[in-house]
Order: sequence, then structure tokens, then C-alpha cells
Amino acid sequence: MEREQRKSKKIKIGSVVIGGGAPIAVQSMTNTKTDDIKRTVSQILDLEQAGCDVIRVAVPDEKSADSLKEIKNKINIPLIADVHFNWQLAIKAIDNGADKIRINPGNIGDLERVKKIIKKAKNRKVPIRIGVNSGSLHKKYCHLAENSPAEALVKSAIEFVGFFEDQEFFDIVLSVKSSSVLISIEAYRQLAKLVDYPLHLGITEAGTLLSGSVKSAVGLGVLLYQGIGDTIRVSLTSDPVREVQVGYEILRALNLRCIGPEIISCPTCGRCEVELIPLAEAIEEKLLKYKAPIKVAIMGCVVNGPGEAREADIGIAMGKKSGVLFAKGEPIRKVQEDEFIDSLMEEIDKMAGEKAE
Repeated sequence: MEREQRKSKKIKIGSVVIGGGAPIAVQSMTNTKTDDIKRTVSQILDLEQAGCDVIRVAVPDEKSADSLKEIKNKINIPLIADVHFNWQLAIKAIDNGADKIRINPGNIGDLERVKKIIKKAKNRKVPIRIGVNSGSLHKKYCHLAENSPAEALVKSAIEFVGFFEDQEFFDIVLSVKSSSVLISIEAYRQLAKLVDYPLHLGITEAGTLLSGSVKSAVGLGVLLYQGIGDTIRVSLTSDPVREVQVGYEILRALNLRCIGPEIISCPTCGRCEVELIPLAEAIEEKLLKYKAPIKVAIMGCVVNGPGEAREADIGIAMGKKSGVLFAKGEPIRKVQEDEFIDSLMEEIDKMAGEKAE
């Protein structure tokens, strides 16, 4: 099956374009207190290093809203303000330089207040994400959600889209998230048929690093393969940098974006002659700083090891107390066990430099 990307409007978030055929953007959200400017900026800079395209911060109070101006001046990627309940915080966030705001109009209250947010965003040319979540669904759709949760999410989103369009506001991004993978998939499928606005994909409250990564990979992977989705956030109860890393691994698996090294490593079995798991983990940690799309094979036995190592850009096939380094399909040299990591990293450094030229 050939993948065909859903056609969507082009929306600009600061310097980043989503929709309209642009590369799938990877987002994350800080878990610091936004008014702790030093820690928030530090975390965002770490996320930038990991390849985060756009960052979102919580704006629960005026102090947080006031902090946005200084934060924005110290970072390099577009800044999204996440606002709930208080329409005045959304106004202040826009005034303080937010490149986009995320609201759930259903919990802002009176739609007259939402109108004020729309007016300010329109004047400043700031896009708005209408984020509808199963955990904060407008009460008028709660009864429908009991039997048709995906339909309830979509109907709520479409109602708000109609309201925004009545205000002649069209810089809209949409999300319909659930903690259920199947509900999320169905909701996004339905929504994709009804609108041409960019869609922000995510499985909300997905879980810890392991369970959240699996749920996100399944849910987002299915949708992205079907051409649905313009930007993603992997929601994890973990370091936000991990969200970005998992996001890129999902995109890499679908050949949508390839940034940074890809590791191929064997799962180990009784034929393995080295302690491969700690070796692979140590190499993976060292590879985090690289942005070149290099395929690295770390193999521990004679069955698939040499073949996989040859097919990678750089590879090592390890046997008892020694191994063979491969580069671009050709064996380079034999290395001893205590040289495995250093020798492999030396060759990766060379190749990363060549790709950067």
C-alpha cells in the first residue's frame, strides 16, 4: 500500500510550517513550572538539541503568562502557550509573544470569552489549536461519549470549528485525543474526512516510558501511515526529551523523517558471546548527540551479525573477545573486546563528519 498524505491547509507557527505537505513536526511540552524561567529555558534548550521543532508550556496563572516574553527571547524554536479555563491568560500569552496558543473552548466557558481570544489571535496572526480531549469533554457531549466516544470528540471539535469560522478565523490546528489508542485512531479518521485543517496527533496520558511509547507508536503509527497527521506529540510520564526521541523513532520507522542515528541490534540469545545489552545501551547514549542519519548495527553472534553489520552504514559483529568493524558494507578491521565502543564511535565520528560536509 502506497502512503498518500492527507491534503491540509498550511499553518505557520513562528518559523515552523505545519500542514500543506510540510514535514511532520515533532513537539513536546515542558514539565517545569513555567514561571521558573531558568529551569524552563534550560529544559527547552535540551529539547532543541534533541530535535524538538515546537515547544509548549503550561500557562496556569498570570506569573506564568508574564514569563513567556523572557522565555521566548532565550530560545530558538516556536513557543506555544497551553491555556485552560481563564480566557484572560490566553490574551496575555499572545501579548507576551506566544507563537500559538492551545485551548479547549469547552472549558473556557462563555463563548463570548472565546471570541475575545479569537479576536486577539487574529490581530496578531497567531494560530490556535482547538484541543478536544476525552478527559475534558464538554458536558453536552458526555452522554454521547458513553456509547460513541470517538464521535463525541469529533462532534465537539466540529462545533468549535464552525464557531471559529463564523468569526472568520481560519488559522486553526485540531486535535481529538484520548488515552485509548482505538478511540483516538477512530476519532482522527472521522475528523480527517470532515476538515482540511492540520491535525495534531497524540495519545493523551499515554503512560510511562515503556507503555506510553508503545501506545503512541501504535496509535500515531497507524494514522501517519494512512497519511493522517501534520504534527505529533508523544505524551510520556518521563523526561520530555524522551518524547522527542520516541517521536522521531516513530517517524523514522515510517520513513517520514530521518534525523540522528538508527540502531539495529540483536535481541541476544544463547549464541551471544558478549554482554551485548550494556554495550548497546552505552552506544545508544553516546549517539544522542549526533544528527546525521547513520544506520548503526550492533550485533552479537555469527548468525545474522556479519550480514546486518554489512547492510548498515557502520556496524560491528562481535564474537568471543573480538569482533569485526564494517563500514559501508566492507570489513575494516578486527577489534578486541575492550575496544568495541571506542572503535565503533571513532568510525561513527568519521562518517558523521563526512555526511555533514
